[in-house]
Amino acid sequence: MAGFEIVDHTADWSIRVWADDLADLLRQAAVAMNYLMVGGETAVSPTITRHLSLDADDAEGLLVDWLGELAYWAEMEQVVFAQLALTAVSPTHLTATLRGGPVPELVKHIKAVTYHNLAITPTEQGLEVTIVFDV
Repeated sequence: MAGFEIVDHTADWSIRVWADDLADLLRQAAVAMNYLMVGGETAVSPTITRHLSLDADDAEGLLVDWLGELAYWAEMEQVVFAQLALTAVSPTHLTATLRGGPVPELVKHIKAVTYHNLAITPTEQGLEVTIVFDV
């Protein structure tokens, strides 16, 4: 079962995300980041479709690149993607089709997704990671 919680952090924002597998972890991390940026206003009309393909050296790099792309579109175009179809996922590659739309405003802004203490770890239920965002 996938989920997330906001974790107290002294200067930045942090979330803990868990899921059954890497695809669900990536999707849930995006849902959590969207929640930070737009609060409860995640119900956007899906008027924009984007296709995304990413390669990275490892799963942590893939997670940072994935969230970085989504944060870029939110900051530059004020577009949030609520429908995330990840069609191919490995620890070093993902392919996704994203559907979303513009939001009236971002409640909080994310400058970057950091590698600070970033480690995807296996648990008895699947995978878990804590992500720190530079704000």
